[in-house]
Amino acid sequence: MMKPHDAVPLPDYLELPLSDMQRRIDAFQADLQRRHTVRSFSDRPVPRSIIESAIRAAGSAPSGANHQPWYFVAIGSPEAKAKLKALAEPEEGRFYGGKAGEEWLDALAPLGTDADKPYLTMAPWIIAIFGQRRGGVSSGEQRKNYYMPESVGIAMGFLIAALHQAGLAMLTHTPKPMDFLNQLCGRPVSEKPYLLLVVGYPAADATVPVHALRKKTLEEISAFI
Repeated sequence: MMKPHDAVPLPDYLELPLSDMQRRIDAFQADLQRRHTVRSFSDRPVPRSIIESAIRAAGSAPSGANHQPWYFVAIGSPEAKAKLKALAEPEEGRFYGGKAGEEWLDALAPLGTDADKPYLTMAPWIIAIFGQRRGGVSSGEQRKNYYMPESVGIAMGFLIAALHQAGLAMLTHTPKPMDFLNQLCGRPVSEKPYLLLVVGYPAADATVPVHALRKKTLEEISAFI
């Protein structure tokens, strides 16, 4: 019988020739460069199986003590999306009405965002992502989850990359505050709502702000020592 501190040989690592490593990472980087946040979505349906596979990919992310302190609620029914929009837009109205502060609103101005969020009912899926302050490697545990924000952030990155790999467009949406999501999604108040990920096909007339196309160079974001 396996014990908690037992280990097994690395089960599925695949070493690649250097030429394949460079080719694959260059192709992956180029593919991710095509990922753009959009705010206009088509109502074309996306199969639930695609969302399930993306969430499984997110669930493979590393986490503190392997506690996997995340929970994903995929909102797909028109009724639930309508409730979400009705709860989120008033918060957005207060945010853009002055609650955010002048500096924050000034930073958002080049993106052209406002309190109107039609994509919350237009897109086929909205994924609400929660962080669990307590849990463990097995469901039902109530141990402290360490590095919860970092772990959830990594899982969200996995989720975005997986959905992009499937050919879908996304928008990261964070109404402030987001406490209403706990009740809407049936999650305990001990869980922290982190993000709404809007998922679907881009609308035929979808655009991207020029401001969003500017990405920092390798020299601006890294150093080698």
